[in-house]
Amino acid sequence: MPEVPTNGSSSDFRNEVINATPGGENLRLCLQCGTCGGSCPSGPDMDYSPRQLFAMIDVGLRDEVLKSNTPWYCVSCYYCTVRCPKEIPITDIMYTLKQMAVKEHLYDESDAPEWSESFIGLVETYGRSFELGLATRYHLTHSPLKKFSLGPFAIGMLMKNRLAFRPERIEGISQLKAILERAKQLEAEL
Repeated sequence: MPEVPTNGSSSDFRNEVINATPGGENLRLCLQCGTCGGSCPSGPDMDYSPRQLFAMIDVGLRDEVLKSNTPWYCVSCYYCTVRCPKEIPITDIMYTLKQMAVKEHLYDESDAPEWSESFIGLVETYGRSFELGLATRYHLTHSPLKKFSLGPFAIGMLMKNRLAFRPERIEGISQLKAILERAKQLEAEL
C-alpha cells in the first residue's frame, strides 16, 4: 500500500466520497474485515481490494485512489454490499470514485473506462448486460489475436447454456430508461 500522507486533509477526501454517495455515511463504520474483497469476483484483477481502497480514502490518498483500477473492475454484482456487516454501499462508492476520476482526469486511460461504458450502454439498451456482445466488442477492439486462447472457455460456456447468443430486453425497459434518464438529469444538476 502507498505511504500515508501526513498533511491533515485525510478527512476532506473521505467526506467528499461520503457526501457524493447515497448511504455513504456508513463508510465511517468500515471494520476493515475484508469481506468485500473476499466476495469480489474481480478482486484478483484490482490494484487494491475495496478494503484497502477504503483505508486509502481514510488517510486522504486521493490521487492513488482515483488512479486505481479497482472501481473500474467493479462488475456491479453488489455481492460485497450484500455481505458487508456494516451495510456500506460499496458498489455505489465505486461509482462515485469512477465519476470523480473521470471528472478530474485521473483514471488510467486503458480499456477499463471503455469496458464500463460498453457495459452501461448494454444495460441502457436491454436492461441487463449481454455478456457475449460485451466480450466480443471488447476482445475485437483490444488485442484480438491474443484472445484465441479464450476459445475453449467460450465454447464451454455456450455448451452449458451460460452464454446467450442474443440479448434479451427486460420487461418494462421503458421504465428503466425513464429512471436512468432522470438519474442523468440529477447528475447534471450537481
